[in-house]
Amino acid sequence: MEREVITAGEIRLRPFEEADIPWVYEVSLDPLVQKYLQIPVPYHRSDAEFFVRRMCVAGWDAGQRAEFVVEPAGAGERLGRVGLGLDGSGAGQVGYWMDPAARGRGVATAAVRALCGWAFGTLGLGLVEWRAEVGNTASRRVAEKSGFTVEGVLRQRLVHRGVRVDAWVGSMLPSEAPQLTE
Repeated sequence: MEREVITAGEIRLRPFEEADIPWVYEVSLDPLVQKYLQIPVPYHRSDAEFFVRRMCVAGWDAGQRAEFVVEPAGAGERLGRVGLGLDGSGAGQVGYWMDPAARGRGVATAAVRALCGWAFGTLGLGLVEWRAEVGNTASRRVAEKSGFTVEGVLRQRLVHRGVRVDAWVGSMLPSEAPQLTE
């Protein structure tokens, strides 16, 4: 799968690169990121290297993931991460996190909307799914504002730090996708 840059209004999504490792490391030390994401705790620089090199870059090369850094359209500042895990059957699962400095500004919603528009238009996906641990209200707000229909609670569906927890689940279909605007 060819790497692409997506421009949508005041933001752009670009593929990860080696230079993003120190930033991923710093953001992953944030207490909210550690609270809700399945990342190692304590988090080490080698974990950030694994994420960027193996999940983002190699995952893209293998056609299993499409991972993006969110930046202002003029580039420069890193605002967050948005990505899709691809199942090979025409569906994807969206994931995202924001740098603490970018939270509360609508960046996550804009990035998720842009990613979903691209996923349906360019990749031709038939479904994008969202899941989050019950209680992660910030993630749920982003999903709902992005156009996902929250379908319910999946009991004990996620494993978080070795403990089964309930998950909210939602979906978006191509007919519900936001249109990309440049």
